[in-house]
Amino acid sequence: MAGDGRPTIRITYCTACSFTARATWVAQELLHTFHDQVGGVLIVPGSGGVFEVALGDDVIFSRAQARRDPLIKELRDAIYERLPGARPRPHGL
Repeated sequence: MAGDGRPTIRITYCTACSFTARATWVAQELLHTFHDQVGGVLIVPGSGGVFEVALGDDVIFSRAQARRDPLIKELRDAIYERLPGARPRPHGL
């Protein structure tokens, strides 16, 4: 959580798998969508094929469990569902 009580989105990605560009793109998209509702986006280098997105302590996507890459729409939907008092989804997101 950010100091103001807003949750942080955390993206953990495998550096050896060249997931850096994907992690930064996902971070940009989520920060653009949720800039007023989250305390920030944290990008954390990892290993072992990891690509995981969490809101606070709640993992909302794990590449290891899904066995695929995330769709930005499903990440947005999962975050909207978990944010208290989230604004309605913009059309097309």
